[in-house]
Amino acid sequence: MALLIKNSKTVNEGIIEDVDVLIEGGFIKKIAPSISSKNHDVLDLKGDFLLPGVIDDQVHFREPGLTHKGTIYSESRAAVAGGITSFMEMPNTNPPVLTQKLLEEKFNIGRRDSIANFSFFMGVSNDNINEVLKTDFTRVPGLKIFMGSSTGNMLVDNFQVLNNIFSNAHGLIAVHCEDEETIRENIRRAKEQYGENVPIQQHPSIRSHEACFKSSSLAVDLAKKYSSRLHVLHISTAKELNLFSNKQLLKDKKITSEVCIHHLSFTDADYHKKGALIKWNPAVKTAIDQTALWKGLLDDTLDIIATDHAPHTYKEKNNPYFSCPSGAPMVQHALPMMLQHTLDNRISIERVVEKMSHAPAICFKLKKRGFIKEGYYADLVVVKPHSRWTINKDNILYSCGWSPLEGNSFDFEITHTLVNGNIVYKHGNIIDEINGKELDFNN
Repeated sequence: MALLIKNSKTVNEGIIEDVDVLIEGGFIKKIAPSISSKNHDVLDLKGDFLLPGVIDDQVHFREPGLTHKGTIYSESRAAVAGGITSFMEMPNTNPPVLTQKLLEEKFNIGRRDSIANFSFFMGVSNDNINEVLKTDFTRVPGLKIFMGSSTGNMLVDNFQVLNNIFSNAHGLIAVHCEDEETIRENIRRAKEQYGENVPIQQHPSIRSHEACFKSSSLAVDLAKKYSSRLHVLHISTAKELNLFSNKQLLKDKKITSEVCIHHLSFTDADYHKKGALIKWNPAVKTAIDQTALWKGLLDDTLDIIATDHAPHTYKEKNNPYFSCPSGAPMVQHALPMMLQHTLDNRISIERVVEKMSHAPAICFKLKKRGFIKEGYYADLVVVKPHSRWTINKDNILYSCGWSPLEGNSFDFEITHTLVNGNIVYKHGNIIDEINGKELDFNN
């Protein structure tokens, strides 16, 4: 039987409308001011917001090999509870996804376990170019290059390899940009001053502005030289914004960029209270950088908002600086966090939808997702405004069991999430009877 969503306040393509939405066979069949409820199951929103599902282009769900931190099943549960209906997962697992065989094994896990729609980046190393060039970009969002070291041993620091990838790849290249030589020199200086007991407050000095800009500049230069399709992940500095353009429509851009929730929501002043719980690579930096990132987001220099969801156990995060991994869980709370920013007039709800749903769909050329349109998949999120709740241990769904946002209160509650027309989250309960689908790309 079809599902009729009645009395929704739908946010789509910059417009808020009071409409009904009819879903049939996993797709949006009809959108109209009023649709008869005869012969339909009805979900009456009573004026609550209906948003297109969030598309997260950067997550680390830790499977295979790091499943004590999270799994595709556990983290996709948290994702749909946070209104994320599609994700693209990174290759720095154990083993890293550096062959087509290992990539296909990940797709098999996704088909078996993921509640949300899914796809997986193909990993790049200093010596797997033959495998990289076999990548099918109708199934895979892109190649992932770590130009700075992070969790997992996937650093690509051979210029000839980078040159070969940028000159020969026929799909999107996503890059983590931090210059390794600069970081190593900063570590040397920090150890001279502090020994092995480097305080967490030094993290943005070690993973510095210069390290980010030098690496991002190289990636952009290579992309321009070879007319490559480049996507620069998690921009964290004001200076890097000068590398990107806001003059083109997103669909016409060859070089795109994203900003993450944590770089919009924390500054280096928060290390004193949060410590290593907000240790990310690239590092959370200054209030000046954060202000510039917000400006770049709103003037379309930055194209996408992502999470860089990267769980570690609480015990791991409490290790000393050099043995404490970078990253934190975020998928369950990213959309509520961004909606909360609408209340301090930093961003409108229409722009939240644009940057978290529409823009990823356009940037990655996803088929029939990211919008509330007739003929599109019914990936939808119901949000109740003026419904205050607080993040605590009892409602955190991440396998690692903690959040850097614990104790924060939000005024927007996600009440339902639909993936391909199926209700997978309802008032705090996960309904995992039907799995998500493999994403398709128009490449």
